[in-house]
Formats: sequence, C-alpha cells, structure tokens
Amino acid sequence: MVFSHYDFSFGTHHDKDIIFVRFAYDKNLIQELRKKFPIAQWSRTHTCWYLPDRPAIRETLQLPAKEIGKRIAGKIHPVNRLAFQEFIDQLMLKAYSPKTIKNYVCEFSHLLIALKHHPVNDLPEERLKDYFLYCVKNEGIKERQLNSRINAIKFYFEKVLYREKMFFDIPRPKTPSTLPKILTKAEIKKIFANTFNPKHLLMLQLSYGMGLRVSEIVNLKVEHINSEDMLVHISGAKGKKDRYTQLPQSVLHLLREYYKAYRPKEWLFEGQYGGSYSVRSVQTVFKNAMKKAGISKTIGIHGLRHSYATHLLSQGADIRFIKDLLGHQSIKTTEIYTHITDVNKYQVKSPLDTL
Repeated sequence: MVFSHYDFSFGTHHDKDIIFVRFAYDKNLIQELRKKFPIAQWSRTHTCWYLPDRPAIRETLQLPAKEIGKRIAGKIHPVNRLAFQEFIDQLMLKAYSPKTIKNYVCEFSHLLIALKHHPVNDLPEERLKDYFLYCVKNEGIKERQLNSRINAIKFYFEKVLYREKMFFDIPRPKTPSTLPKILTKAEIKKIFANTFNPKHLLMLQLSYGMGLRVSEIVNLKVEHINSEDMLVHISGAKGKKDRYTQLPQSVLHLLREYYKAYRPKEWLFEGQYGGSYSVRSVQTVFKNAMKKAGISKTIGIHGLRHSYATHLLSQGADIRFIKDLLGHQSIKTTEIYTHITDVNKYQVKSPLDTL
C-alpha cells in the first residue's frame, strides 16, 4: 500500500477520535485500503473513509504520535490551559510511564474542569479539601482513585509550582487490604485447552509460566528470548527495572512453532497493523478463553501472574526467589501470597467438624 496516494487528517466522529482518509475515487485504492485496514469505514456525513485513531495505526501510516491531552484541553477554561500544558510537559520531562501520564492527566483535568474560570494556582488548601470531599460524597469515587487524584494534583503543586509538602494535612484514605484473586491449576489447564489460536495460547502460557504483567507480555521482543540459556529478558518493566526470568521448558516447542508460522520481526507479538500487540487485545484474549473454558470467576489476566506466584510458593520455592522473578521492589509485596498458601498448608479443621 502506497500511503502517498492518500490524504490523512484527524478529527472526531460519533464522539470518537478518528483518522480521515481522503483520496480521488479509485476502486484499486479502496481495495488496498480495506485489505490493509479491514476496520476502515465510510462516513456519509464527511463523505470519506476513516480509521480509529490508535497508536499502532498512526505508526503504520507514519503519522505523528497523538498529542497528549489535546481533546481534554478544549473542556478546560482558557485561564487554566497553560497550567494544564505545563503539567503534561513536566510529566514527560520526568519520563513517567505512558500509563501514569494518562491517569494523571485525566485526574488533574477533572479538577481544572470543575474549577471553570477560577485559576488553579490561586486555589487554597481549604478549597482542595472541599474538592476531595466532593469527589467522595457526590461522585462516590473509591479509595484507589482518590489516592490517584490526590497524587496527580500533588504532582502539579509540588513538581510544577514547587510548593513543597503542600498536602501534608490532607488525610489520605487507606487502601483496602485485599488478597489477590487466583486460578487453580485445573482451571488454568481448561483455559489453555480452550485457546486454539497459537499466538493467543503462547501469550497466556508465558503470562502464567513466567508470572508476567500484561504490559510485559506486549513489550517482549524477539531478541529478548534466549532459548539457549532458557532465559527471557524483561525490559523496561514497572519502575523501569529490567530483569531476567526463566523460560519454561514446556513452552519451548510452541514458541518455535509460533515463530516459524508468524515470523515476527521486532515484537514477539505483533499487532494487526504493525507495532506491538495492544494490552486491551491481550485482556480480551484472556476474557474469551475464560468464557470458552466455562470459568465464571471475576478475574483479569493479572490473575495468571498471581496464580504463578501462589503455585510457586505452594511448591516450596523461596519467597526471595519469587520476589526477584516477579520484579517486586519490596519483599512485603511478595509476602501477600503467603496469606493464601498458609491456609492450604496447615489445613486446620474447624471445631464444627469435630462436634
């Protein structure tokens, strides 16, 4: 497909960001477009073809990356737009992860939109407390999101305006102490048995077999796989830490068959339009596999990572070894799995059973 025959521009359609594709009417050009992008659709309103505005599609079309916060900026009063842009710039200069930037931008923009014409820089601490109270009482946001919102606003005042420890007196809600949800080995076997696409099966097996986060799965590159030493290099993981983990012997055959069939160039799991596979797509793969396996538990793909750690611990693996394999910074994070394994280990009988 020769992209020079097409003219691309950005816009919105049905309240979604899209890429308009315009060109002189030509049946061959239409066929090429639909062959390369089966999701291309015709807009009667704009009398042209369009594509969803996704990072992978932009990369394939050799278009500039999406500007962060551009769409939200239109909802913010002009008096606070400079503050919003400085906030984004500082996040990027600090090299925060794309996920953190997205979350922080969303949370900070919520405050700016609520302020309307009132300058955010003139906001006293008492007004901020009232705002957080409003978020809890009127919007009903939970502890985790409130913490995220506080952190985003704290970042602006401390890292952009350099007002140190401005939020010292603001009470921080306690995050609920919940145990990780896991799957049994029998359930995991059923999930694998009901995943027939080799690429999808390999994704799920690597997630469980190495305890990978979904972001780590999509960021795997061909060069990261060292089948000679049975090691996998996990690059740029959470906290920007690299680590090595063991490649399961049982997955080696499937990995080689997959490579022969798909011939990935850079990313081990390539997306439909180039670039790496999307996180959302891997999550959908897991969700569909759960449905086909007839497992009704409310659990996401991260449950495979939790199950990996729990099953390793049950097998007698050293918790410090598991900590390194998972890439945890603190042993306390890994210790949460002991709460699950200890219940099975001791198998304490209830006094009710002895009556």
